[in-house]
Amino acid sequence: MDTKTEAKIDASPKTVFSHVREGDTEFESGGLRDFFLYRDLGIAAATGGQVVAHLVKANMAPEVGTGWHRHEADFHIVYMLKGWARFMYEDKETLVKAGDCVHQRPGIVHFLFDYSEDMEYLEIVSPAAFTSIDMPAPCPVPAPAPWPKEG
Repeated sequence: MDTKTEAKIDASPKTVFSHVREGDTEFESGGLRDFFLYRDLGIAAATGGQVVAHLVKANMAPEVGTGWHRHEADFHIVYMLKGWARFMYEDKETLVKAGDCVHQRPGIVHFLFDYSEDMEYLEIVSPAAFTSIDMPAPCPVPAPAPWPKEG
């Protein structure tokens, strides 16, 4: 074996075992949307940035929603754990309820415009450092339903 072959470095991201227990990470603000809270599940670190997985939950009532956007991502799923959310995927309204799974194909233009107080979903995206790009509106969006007033 020549020394050039021996000196080759494997530049592919390394993955490691990861086990994040309930309570190891907390729901925090500072994610993509300020009206949601995010709980990191340690997958971005474990996969060298190949994949991110986090729990997302409602933090405040929907007022303006996410706006029309698309993501620069190779893979993106949302699995609804609790409650529900209403999305526009291009010109189609889609209700996603607890137990439902949505695969958002790369580049699909969408808008999350309404959700329940108890909404919580698992989001898995590749790569971990995906981007969100504002897009023009392909159609009107229904208004969100107000949350019940307390007291």
